[in-house]
Amino acid sequence: MEQFSAIFNGLARSLSIKKGKISRNCGGREAAEAMVKDAKKNDLILKSSGVVSADGSNNFVAVFSKRGQKGVNQDCCIVWEEFGCQEDMMFCGIFDGHGPWGHFVAKMVREAMPSSLLCNWQETLAQTSVDTDFDITVDKKLDRFNIWKHSFLKTCAAVDQELEQHRGIDSFYSGTTALTIVRQGDLIVLAIVGDSRAVLATTSDEGNLVPVQLTVDFKPNLPQEAERITQCKGRVFCLEDEPGVHRLWLPDGETPGLAMSRAFGDYCVKDFGLISVPEVTQWNITSRDHFIVLATDGVWDVISNQEAVQIVASSPDRSKAAKCLVDSAALAWKRKRRGIATDDISAICLFFQTPLSQQIHPAYSQFETGHDRHPK
Repeated sequence: MEQFSAIFNGLARSLSIKKGKISRNCGGREAAEAMVKDAKKNDLILKSSGVVSADGSNNFVAVFSKRGQKGVNQDCCIVWEEFGCQEDMMFCGIFDGHGPWGHFVAKMVREAMPSSLLCNWQETLAQTSVDTDFDITVDKKLDRFNIWKHSFLKTCAAVDQELEQHRGIDSFYSGTTALTIVRQGDLIVLAIVGDSRAVLATTSDEGNLVPVQLTVDFKPNLPQEAERITQCKGRVFCLEDEPGVHRLWLPDGETPGLAMSRAFGDYCVKDFGLISVPEVTQWNITSRDHFIVLATDGVWDVISNQEAVQIVASSPDRSKAAKCLVDSAALAWKRKRRGIATDDISAICLFFQTPLSQQIHPAYSQFETGHDRHPK
């Protein structure tokens, strides 16, 4: 258990920033908020369009968000380098609000998730370190993932409950999706609530750059989602003027018409099949992997996985890669969905290595088909 003890002790020391000694149990939100303040002071947290590249880090992150034609931009993002004061960790999140208060809901969830996740992660580590039945030698990577999975599940439940009780935000008919990842060394842990998407760019055996879809778009018509909704007396169907767009509805009446089956908030339909439980998966980074794209459905509604990877890989300046993808999606909306108001469009591009042109076969811009798949 030496590896986990070292991680825990390092985190415990970092949590004492200007706060004095803390207990082995997380110290609550106050301790995590101390780390947030310290990270902000050191420019390690980004919440708007821009780039993050900490000294000595293998990560380089580009972020860009563009308001659509439906009013205020309800998308928001966060990137936190050296997450939890751990040099080998990073947190990224992208949130897509909807409904009258959607932008407030998205920002509240963005603010609450990182600190809550840190608290739950530390508590899980503490429990693991004193568990006499825990054997770190069995499978270090699997156990590391399970600690994060448990922490994400607790966090999402806590954040959704906190949102429901928030007196300043009316989330009865409003909500947000959330796609969050933690990178810890060579491990990527992904937690998805809703229909944003994460796509990895990796090199095939033939030397071509290919996309790997790492998350599921949780739409109401997915068989397992539709079954849960109908069992809870909710309904799933398309409106006549929106063929192919399946939405979640209350048992009676045409509300709320959600285009996703999982979300924070939207308490009007939480008893009728909508859940905020994330699907938590993992990906182990290898030398073949080059970057991950996290984007809201404003991108994926008009841009394929292959196109997205190609656009990001072809960007001459990595700091503008997210902007190139968002701008390409905005143009695609005008071309493919004429007469339909453009959605808010946001993307995070997390690079693992030096620029692709220096890393892989010159044919990296050529793409093979049929390589979109989910992690095992």
